Amino acid sequence: MSAVRVIDASYVSVPATATPSPEPIKLNAMEAQWLTFFPVVQRVLLFDLDGADHTSPFDTVLECLRSSLAATLSSFAPLAGKLVHLKDTGDVGISCSATDGVRFVVAESDADIRRLSGDEEYDISVLRLLVPEVDMSELPVRVLAVQVTRLDGGMGMALGVTVHHAVADGRSLWAFVEAWATACRGNTPAAATPTFDRSLVKLPRGDELAREVLQKFAPNLPLATLPMPTTGETIRPFTRVRGFTLEKQDIELLKKRIIHLSESNGVYLLSHPLSAFAAIAGLAWTCFVRCKQFSGDDDVLFFFFADARRRLDPPVDEAYTGSCLTGCLARLPAGELQADHALVAAASAVQDEVCKMAKDPVAGLDFLTPLLTVDMDRLMHVSGSPGFKAYEVADFGWGRPRWTENARMNDDGHVVLMRAKDGHGVQVSVSLLLPAQMDEFQAQFLKLLQR
Repeated sequence: MSAVRVIDASYVSVPATATPSPEPIKLNAMEAQWLTFFPVVQRVLLFDLDGADHTSPFDTVLECLRSSLAATLSSFAPLAGKLVHLKDTGDVGISCSATDGVRFVVAESDADIRRLSGDEEYDISVLRLLVPEVDMSELPVRVLAVQVTRLDGGMGMALGVTVHHAVADGRSLWAFVEAWATACRGNTPAAATPTFDRSLVKLPRGDELAREVLQKFAPNLPLATLPMPTTGETIRPFTRVRGFTLEKQDIELLKKRIIHLSESNGVYLLSHPLSAFAAIAGLAWTCFVRCKQFSGDDDVLFFFFADARRRLDPPVDEAYTGSCLTGCLARLPAGELQADHALVAAASAVQDEVCKMAKDPVAGLDFLTPLLTVDMDRLMHVSGSPGFKAYEVADFGWGRPRWTENARMNDDGHVVLMRAKDGHGVQVSVSLLLPAQMDEFQAQFLKLLQR
């Protein structure tokens, strides 16, 4: 495995002209569970720095990233702060003072950028070394850290970002990356100014509910660890990760096939227009069940998060920076996903959960409780979204990333979605434990797409 050597570590502070919140920003109930449940969001972006279109030397890139990060923190000041336990009230909040800052790590590695990216199996263990590690098990803890790694003698570069999930979901993370990239290119920032105002998220019983969630899942604050183990082993340090790219025409053909199955099957009927997410999720879920070879009577589960911003009453401002997610859990007998009508059964079940969420987005707020009791070996879960335009927003001035990946793919049955590099298709990354299962997943994936 390629080694990564840290050269320097410093902090990038909020400019003196910025005005951080004088009081800690209290987490709401949607965010409180993230203190103990997978609190780390880690993204790594790989860039080519060698070639006709990418000739920026590493030192120049490094200085641009550092200075533009400082400028970006003028609008994103809370991300330079810490999560703290507010003992007097029992809350947890984001505190940002003049002495806080974002940890900025500089490293180098002999890793070959070509072997860390693309539509094939790649070494996720190396990608994990390209993001900064932050111990989030006890408060106070820093909200954000970044790492810039020179790859293969300067031919490539990795930009790794670690953020606490209680402070930012995927949408918020990519909004921050877009603002940082815009500043690095020297362009005028986007018109929308981020807001960290938690009062925009109207939840039943407000602060009282947030404290109840904290008491249930983090009763030993400032220790931020689960009070009980989950069922089954959830951390798989040696999983295989493989990337697939669904082109726009692939997705359209997949949707047409599912609609045809729905019309001809007569059991699983699509009550709403089929979304790209439901179609892709149905495909991944079907492949997962078939590669695992479950008994036909076994229930298998599909868990995913949905952005609740537009669904809450009133809707939350589009510029809201935080975690505004609700959980969705679909369930089917394995036999249904091994049958000829599997694609429509899976897509229909996923779409039904999306519709339930749209009607009552608060119902899935307590997403952690059901996950503590399920058999994790029979669970597939999805993070990300086909709407995340990671490649489009992350051009820092030396071209779009060659590849970007979730460096926390450590679960057996984890799928990550984002918009593909071409801006039209969808990138599907899959994590599985056994090589034979990954090979079978790929075979089923290509078969069901009829490639």
